[in-house]
Amino acid sequence: MATILMCGTPLAGHVGPLVAVGRVLVERGHRVTMVTGSRFAEQVAGAGLSLHPLGGIADFDERDPDSFTPDRHRYRGLTLSRYQVERTFIAPLPDQAAAVDAVAGHREVDAILCDGTFAGIIPMLSRPRDRRPPVIGIGTMPLAQSSPDVAPFNSGLTPMGGPLGRMRNRLAHLLVRHVLFAPTQRSARELARRAGGTLDHFVLDLSRAFDRFVQLGPAEFEYPRADLAPNTVFAGPMPTAGRSPALPPWWSDMLADNRPVVHVTQGTLDNDDFSQLVEPAVAGLAGLDVQVVVTTGGANPDPVPRAANTRIAQYLDYDALLPRTSVLVTNGGYGGVLQALRHGVPVIVAPGGEDKPEVAARVAYFGVGTSLGTRRPAADVITDAVRRILADDDLTARCRQMASAMADYDPAATLIAEFDRVTLGRDRRRSEN
Repeated sequence: MATILMCGTPLAGHVGPLVAVGRVLVERGHRVTMVTGSRFAEQVAGAGLSLHPLGGIADFDERDPDSFTPDRHRYRGLTLSRYQVERTFIAPLPDQAAAVDAVAGHREVDAILCDGTFAGIIPMLSRPRDRRPPVIGIGTMPLAQSSPDVAPFNSGLTPMGGPLGRMRNRLAHLLVRHVLFAPTQRSARELARRAGGTLDHFVLDLSRAFDRFVQLGPAEFEYPRADLAPNTVFAGPMPTAGRSPALPPWWSDMLADNRPVVHVTQGTLDNDDFSQLVEPAVAGLAGLDVQVVVTTGGANPDPVPRAANTRIAQYLDYDALLPRTSVLVTNGGYGGVLQALRHGVPVIVAPGGEDKPEVAARVAYFGVGTSLGTRRPAADVITDAVRRILADDDLTARCRQMASAMADYDPAATLIAEFDRVTLGRDRRRSEN
């Protein structure tokens, strides 16, 4: 039995997959402590994990975005990405690192499994391998790994082949590293230094720094890179952990209705303003011969306008809903999109902030849906997109092919194999010394 520390940025889309990983490890008899936000205490405990809550500004609550990203409405594009990276992932670094030390510094830890955005692990990774536990990174969003074959992360630019594409990427990376994100890099380096570590890589390339990096997504939904870091392995999407939400009273009526189901959601983070996507979707789809099923991601559903063909819930069991769904309309949460594609459901993305431009770009690039290119699409734009997708047999076939490819992955087995690999390697180095 091993003692394992897990570290997660306190965002539902990051914590959920990590808790699912932790449940697998607990079922194998390991002791798991998770460092994350205090609001996830019940979810963590329900999976059999112990919680060590983050402190200070690291213990933010995504349900109150004004408390940690108050100026987000002032930015667009890569400047919005920079602001969100700084406030959500960089500024909490010292408090995150303190929480890691509070656990790993006072007990023997055999391995650390860490959300790939958890910058507080940088001081630990700065130590020599023989003076720290092995650290496995867990990718819970599109792979953020620089390469001449891809544009900078969160640019939303899809790959461009040939010398012109590589030149575009090279110039864009120079701009991002040395101009746009230069202050972010300086801040991260200084915060890491104060926490007792060194930052020797670009802050958006943390995936390369882990001993192993397990991407919880399929290679078929990731841009090809000739220089993919050798520590990287694709495991496929991790099924969610925990109890499924109760089915709403209207569930049987929905199942009895033969009209296509269009599921609309703004996820669990960017759901404080339904005028962005949910409201225009409800309005635009009111005249179509479809059922519109809206989830509010935990937010109060009362402000959402109703139409005759609309049903609303805070949460729904995706394993029950998605097999009945014909189209997903979303702001681009990575986990939700992967769940839809696992069921062969085409996706329409109105990309919001965070990593959502990258999700939207991949949906368009791999031909499994469409990107509307804005977080505030007009009602008629959504209507046209749904009509096109419902009539596109080729796109439906590509979604089925993606679902078939994803079915070949066994994320739990991959994670266990990587865990055994790093822990056996550590034991071997100890015996040699």
